[in-house]
Amino acid sequence: MTLDNELATRARRGEARAAAELLARIRPGVLRYCWAHLRSLGRGDVSPDDVAQDICLAVFEALPRYQDRGLPFTAFVYRIAANKVADAHRAPAFRPIDCVPERADDGGFDPAEQAVLADLSRRLLPLLNDLTDAQREIIVLRVAAGLSAEETGAVLGKSAAAVRMAQSRALARLREWARAVDGVIA
Repeated sequence: MTLDNELATRARRGEARAAAELLARIRPGVLRYCWAHLRSLGRGDVSPDDVAQDICLAVFEALPRYQDRGLPFTAFVYRIAANKVADAHRAPAFRPIDCVPERADDGGFDPAEQAVLADLSRRLLPLLNDLTDAQREIIVLRVAAGLSAEETGAVLGKSAAAVRMAQSRALARLREWARAVDGVIA
């Protein structure tokens, strides 16, 4: 049983400390996942922070139905995340603001980390558009969210070996693209 699975089981039983630790463990990866999907696919009008918050809430709302069946808890989390990101893509471009928050949610990153993340997103995430949907999802889960090949496989219903192979092909495709762009610029 992984630590996340154990924490989820304890949180499901109502242990507040386990729920807080579980949230602290899943939120950074969920936030990176949202940034990768929403910024790279042209949804600059949708706040990745808001969608990440929705995902975390949905995970905890669904927690009573969670049962440890031997899969990583992250598979449960990122299936919910994929659905929430898809919902965000289908949402209208303009949503009126109901209230103004007292302070911005910085996602747990200090301003320097936020600046680096924004710069990386601006420069690197458009490269993902050159990949197939399946390759993009694997790269986002493995690199942005930080999941292992086994966890990514559990999310996508693939073996860890298939995830590694698809990741290798996606990275090769990105290297090709980078070489072509470098040759044009040089």
